[in-house]
Amino acid sequence: MLQAAVKGDISMNLPLFQTKYTADPAPLVVGDTLFLFTSHDASPEDIPDLNEKNSAGFFMYDWLLWSTTDMVNWTEHGAVASLKDIPWRSRENGAWAIQTVERNGKYYLYAPLHGHGIAVLEANSPYGPFKDPLGKPLVWDQSNWYDIDPSVYTDADGQAYLYWGNPHTFYARLNDNMTSLKDSVVKLPHIKHYQEGPWFYKRDGHYYCAFASTCCPEALGYAMSDSPTGPWEWKNYIMRPTLRDRGNHPGICDFKGHSYVFGQNYDLMHLDTFTHHERRSVSVAEITYNADGTINEVPYWLDLEPLKQLCWLNPYQRVEAETMAWGYGLKSAKMGIENTGVVADMPESTGKRDMYIFDINDGEFIKLRGVDFLHGAKKFSISAASTGTCKLTLRIDSQDGPIIGETLISDTGSVEKYKTFNAKVSGAQGVHDLYLCFSNSEGDTHLDYWQFK
Repeated sequence: MLQAAVKGDISMNLPLFQTKYTADPAPLVVGDTLFLFTSHDASPEDIPDLNEKNSAGFFMYDWLLWSTTDMVNWTEHGAVASLKDIPWRSRENGAWAIQTVERNGKYYLYAPLHGHGIAVLEANSPYGPFKDPLGKPLVWDQSNWYDIDPSVYTDADGQAYLYWGNPHTFYARLNDNMTSLKDSVVKLPHIKHYQEGPWFYKRDGHYYCAFASTCCPEALGYAMSDSPTGPWEWKNYIMRPTLRDRGNHPGICDFKGHSYVFGQNYDLMHLDTFTHHERRSVSVAEITYNADGTINEVPYWLDLEPLKQLCWLNPYQRVEAETMAWGYGLKSAKMGIENTGVVADMPESTGKRDMYIFDINDGEFIKLRGVDFLHGAKKFSISAASTGTCKLTLRIDSQDGPIIGETLISDTGSVEKYKTFNAKVSGAQGVHDLYLCFSNSEGDTHLDYWQFK
């Protein structure tokens, strides 16, 4: 069933991102855009130790950022920060679950350094660059290793709370600067089924603590309270345990009149292998609430229909090549920054930077859902660089659907030298899924952006 996704039959609720392995989803809504921060499980080629490339363990060096306005087409923004941005860290591995929040026009990224406390980075934009204002942990109880999975919630009175912990739950009140504690750390009474990955929020007068439930396999559970400090009452599973998964980690938000829960699985890795590695992928489901505030349980990700698209994609504006609903097999990177999993070679947080798609092979494609061609497109342009050639065929409705245009991306002299390649377009009117299909690929081709006219 999953293998059909590789061939383009992607009617299931598959993982959101395919260019990288992702985990620990943390949504942040800013205006009409939903930003999703994730941790990043390294692919084998990004693990520096040759003896560890096929290890089942965690190899996590940086944190990633994605965005959407329609919930189905996502734009990748690459690494938003890395362990290199925390110079006092004690390890070269362990970029675990983060959360980013906004307050007074600034953005604060809370990151665990397992066994070495919780850091906070700040920026003037969700894209960064993120900098360490403290030069030390915000929280660190040196008597234990519980200080992971930070979650921050700011109540209506302006008081911000920092929560964290595995297998115990802790909280502390933050000062208005969001980078210091107002008072001492409090350990909460045990919440039934709680394991790790807390996510705190408030909705319609109810306080929620969602979390990964007792391992293993972990599920998505939640508790409710009338106060941000508890007491917390276990309510139910959002998604109950299943042997199809091992771990989980919730991120929950309201966006454009809908409520969503993000979590993680191994479904993307399972397109390649069922031999276990910690190479996870992020998925999302819409959730609904009852009158008493309780959450209706949802099935496993793959048993759900794909999400409803919230607005159509406009093809008559610049669309980045790294914007897609599906692109299995492709890779992405920031312009001018070599892909690497070695912390010492990583750049410090760069802020927003143009990205490109590469590692393009025959039979691969980029799918975009719900593209509104209105009364008809006449021309397609794409910015690309190549040391060889690559045929690009534009299709609608499916990977084998009607052809609306074709162009040959030819040698530009260098993968750093981008040129515009054009195609005449016919038969593209109204709303369709769009497929950019690749064939006859020789040499290396990089894609920057595209646009219809």
